[in-house]
Amino acid sequence: MDKRKAWREQEQLLVQRWNAAAARYQDLQAQISRQAAGGDAANEDLIREAEQARADIDAVRRQVARLKDGVSEI
Repeated sequence: MDKRKAWREQEQLLVQRWNAAAARYQDLQAQISRQAAGGDAANEDLIREAEQARADIDAVRRQVARLKDGVSEI
């Protein structure tokens, strides 16, 4: 049972990280789109932040894959 409890806790942390990164990425993309619609050049800082948020999403995705591999051992 302890393994299942630990897995659920890890799962909840990953869901929280995923949601935070996805929300940040969506917000940044919306800001970039608004700038582009206004005829402004895309802000390089926003682009870098969006790339970092996307990298965070990918990191969580890899962790989920590793966690799923470990579930078969439970």
